[in-house]
Amino acid sequence: MLTVYSSDHELRNAKTELYGGQLVPPFECPERVQYVLERVIQVGLGEVIPPEDFSIDPIYRIHDPGFIEFLQGCWAEWQAEGFKGEAIPTVVPTRGMQQRIPNHIDGKLGYYAMAIETSISEGTWPAARASANVALTAQSRVNQSQDAAFALCRPPGHHAAGDLFGGYCFINNAAVSAQAFIDQGARRVAVLDVDFHHGNGTQSIFYDREDVMFLSLHGDPKEAFPHFLGYNDELGAGIGEGFNHNYPLGPNTGYDVWQTALEHACNKIRNYAPDALVISLGVDTFEHDPISFFKLTSDDFKRYGGLIAALNLPTLFIMEGGYAVEEIGLNTVNVLSGFENR
Repeated sequence: MLTVYSSDHELRNAKTELYGGQLVPPFECPERVQYVLERVIQVGLGEVIPPEDFSIDPIYRIHDPGFIEFLQGCWAEWQAEGFKGEAIPTVVPTRGMQQRIPNHIDGKLGYYAMAIETSISEGTWPAARASANVALTAQSRVNQSQDAAFALCRPPGHHAAGDLFGGYCFINNAAVSAQAFIDQGARRVAVLDVDFHHGNGTQSIFYDREDVMFLSLHGDPKEAFPHFLGYNDELGAGIGEGFNHNYPLGPNTGYDVWQTALEHACNKIRNYAPDALVISLGVDTFEHDPISFFKLTSDDFKRYGGLIAALNLPTLFIMEGGYAVEEIGLNTVNVLSGFENR
């Protein structure tokens, strides 16, 4: 399987994350990708290529131009104010407050944030832009070959909505790629999110559409981030009703229960009959992941790679979560190897 990778992900090397009332080194760090890349090379998964440079246009198909302008200029504006730390929102427009975009960078941060744990630092925008190019390059190869490819994206993307960042995400790579398939002639695309955390950004982007079906297996939002989306009664809106499917699962969920949910989601995809499949591949469902509560083992990842392969669709895998434990490389490549052994 082809892997697309850019070393520009290293430009995103934030030093602070708000976690448990403390500023800690971020769980989403450059080492994550290095573990995965090393495993891809070790097992000989396939060719590893750099991304092509795409215009900003595919990103604007998903994201609000004002939001993208904010991401591009945030760090410079933050520094111009003389702030010493990394850019973290301190106020957000909660219920009952005005939804107007402030001029001051502190207000802009809050307006465009869906969560306040994620700092913006020097290099965040070019890394996010490169990550989108990784996804679009892999998408282009899948569209041409009608086979499969792996976009080793970092930073991840599935929490980013049309005009919101957070959960370590800035550009929604899965959504940008799904839209690219549609723009290149696909009638329907399915996005299957197997990350531990609900893909709230992807859901919100496609919630009122019928040409992109979104399905997500994730920690019950009553117990897990992002808390405010991901319930099983969220079925879509307008013409999109019936094309959004959530599978919230409780603490200590093991593979048997998780697989049952996956099989149900796969049946939905079969009935939908999409022209392409995008997998938001988070491996933070692993039993030893530091910020999750599912109990999948390394062997389980290979098993479910085979279940996805059985859909027999052109498939784009996009890297999402899974945090800095060495097994992230093993588990990610197990999914891809399980898929390849179909």
